Amino acid sequence: MRKAIIAGNWKMNKTPAEAKELVTALAPLVKDAECDVVVCTPAVDFAAVSEAIKGTNIKLGAENVHWKESGAFTGELSADMLKACGVEYVIIGHSERRQYFGETDATVNQRVHAAIKAGLIPIICVGEKKEEREAGYTNPLVSYQTLIALTGLTAEQVAGVVIAYEPVWAIGTGLTATDEQANETIGVIRAAIRSAYGDAADKVRIQYGGSMNPKNAKGLMAQPEIDGGLIGGASLKAEDFSKVVKYNA
Repeated sequence: MRKAIIAGNWKMNKTPAEAKELVTALAPLVKDAECDVVVCTPAVDFAAVSEAIKGTNIKLGAENVHWKESGAFTGELSADMLKACGVEYVIIGHSERRQYFGETDATVNQRVHAAIKAGLIPIICVGEKKEEREAGYTNPLVSYQTLIALTGLTAEQVAGVVIAYEPVWAIGTGLTATDEQANETIGVIRAAIRSAYGDAADKVRIQYGGSMNPKNAKGLMAQPEIDGGLIGGASLKAEDFSKVVKYNA
């Protein structure tokens, strides 16, 4: 059985003081969670959050990573830098990185390799835009994105990654794929992984990342292919995020 993983993506929110306040309030609410709990924060919050989550079951994640170990890349952070700050997970290829900052399938793959080499667990985002879904391209598109992201990895390495299916049309819009739609597409992603890496596909945890919240988390998480959620807005309030984490309560 795959252990569920609920990860919060704070995006460009929370000062260090606000971050400390949030995770301090969150910790007692999720201490008995049956799933893995991760908060992916802005880099300026790493120190405050890593200190505040000591002794808890909450893990620290980053929102991006560069593919080089060092160099003339102003404003970027390497995997080793993240690791040294207590980061254990890193989001790679989020649709906002693709849309606003020129992320490509090729650079996603480079970042995945860098993360794994440093001992970080990548949360690799894939997903289609509204017009791509309407045109019937969802299945081949997410399969392609997934396999490109994993290119060059061993089956053992693939088994340890997390994939986040995030339909772009459902991010920050209030729209959500139905439980069945999300499950079907995640099943397509898993089948694509199985075609290239065999039984490793059964170990890969695949999240749903399109506006999961306290109201719809239980239904989505009841689906057999869905192993967790990458949570945006609902992760910015301790009570809301805890309700998603404890979706079975």
